[in-house]
Amino acid sequence: MRAIQFSEYGPPSVMQVAEVAEPHAGPGEIRIAVRASGISPGEMKLRSGMMRDALPMPLPYRTGFDAAGVVDEVGDGVTGTGVGDEVFGVASMIGRGANADHVVLAAWAPKPPAWSWEEAGGAAGSVETSVRVLDRLAVGPGHTVLVQGAAGAVGTVAVQFAVARGAKVIGTASEHNHEFLRSLGAEPTTYGAGLVERVRALAPGGVEAVFDCAGGALPDLIAIAGDKARVVTIADLGAAVHGVHLSHSAPVDVDASDLGGADPMALHGLGLAVELAGQGRLRVPIAAAFPLSEVAAAHELSETRHARGRIVLVH
Repeated sequence: MRAIQFSEYGPPSVMQVAEVAEPHAGPGEIRIAVRASGISPGEMKLRSGMMRDALPMPLPYRTGFDAAGVVDEVGDGVTGTGVGDEVFGVASMIGRGANADHVVLAAWAPKPPAWSWEEAGGAAGSVETSVRVLDRLAVGPGHTVLVQGAAGAVGTVAVQFAVARGAKVIGTASEHNHEFLRSLGAEPTTYGAGLVERVRALAPGGVEAVFDCAGGALPDLIAIAGDKARVVTIADLGAAVHGVHLSHSAPVDVDASDLGGADPMALHGLGLAVELAGQGRLRVPIAAAFPLSEVAAAHELSETRHARGRIVLVH
């Protein structure tokens, strides 16, 4: 089967389509014939070599964490899901390999009928990350939340989950994305110089939580929140210097306490997403869809950090 991988660190051009052996579903797993899969922003850092010292890995490295498709193998012990079902979900963080013709999923949920394959293929990673961070920040009804980088792959989904929890959401983005953020339920503002003052004008009563999806502005975000414990980032690798939690998740089958600093995966978010999608309250904005053969172009677009929503590969 075809799978996306890189055999050396470098620019997007190192991404390649390789022929590899098909995986098979083990106990408690399913395998899907992939219809669409997500490009994971974090894998840009892995591919570039930025993380080679912190996260050394054997090469070649197969990419992709989330996907959607049709079940074609069911492992022992799996109930409620059968061959032919349409699902979306996540691969094991150890095995990954979702950017491929077939992938084994460790966690999944039924594909909402309202979502296209592209939306479903790009959903699970953004959903899990959004719910994980909002849970950690204990966002609830009546809270005011700032989402920094609200027009990106995770930010767009985080905004909708926070709104569904009854929170007021302020989202930062370039001005041309402001009307788009309003359509998701957020009050938009621009990022950059003067952010603290702009947010205080929009939320004179203060902000209970800050979800940083962009990085590079932690001192301002701490000032807005009034407490570094009320800020969580998924993008700023210098978080520890500022005393801010950098959220990353443990693999599905690994206890997060065994991986210092990792958060448990918010897999319950997949079911919540199905419920909200059925109510017409959650969509997965797609910035662009590329065939597997154009994976380098997909990575190039991701590296611009100007994509509105998720970038996916279609199969």
